[in-house]
Amino acid sequence: MNSARLIISVLFLVLMTWLWYPYFTQPQQKQTHKKAQVATPDYIATELRQTVFDINGKISHKVAATKMEQYQELGFTHFSLPIFTLYSEKGVWTINASEATLYDSKILILEGNVEAINLDKTAMLQTIQADYFEVDINQSTMNSERPVTITGPNILIKGKGLIANFETEVIELINHTQTIYYDQ
Repeated sequence: MNSARLIISVLFLVLMTWLWYPYFTQPQQKQTHKKAQVATPDYIATELRQTVFDINGKISHKVAATKMEQYQELGFTHFSLPIFTLYSEKGVWTINASEATLYDSKILILEGNVEAINLDKTAMLQTIQADYFEVDINQSTMNSERPVTITGPNILIKGKGLIANFETEVIELINHTQTIYYDQ
């Protein structure tokens, strides 16, 4: 019986080796995982400087960014480290952020360390800071639903949510949380 078991075991090992031999001799194929690209930009600009005029020939806004990617088919432009300067009848504001996306040349979404600076040094409010702002360039309005900090020469205001109009110079804080007045 022992010899029969030994012969069957040897036959089994030979048969299994013969069946599995092609699998072990095939070259290993490297599996590469290619990152699927959703879209590629139509063009890219570095160290961008641009001035945009309105229909009357007045400066509407200026844009400066370390990098700009234009996606025409998708209808947006992405900016890295942008600085937007918005001109209105009442004054000039600069808005900078870590990144921004411009949709249809009118709605601007700014994200990451966003700071709006009033270039009128005599104004009551000098800076507005948040992590996110949405700016309508054509309407000269800015809004955010996130926490904001507004500072001036003698004031610090904190809240959540903001609606600002650069033309009328009206800033409305949606949910006020704290105001600190400094001695003059």
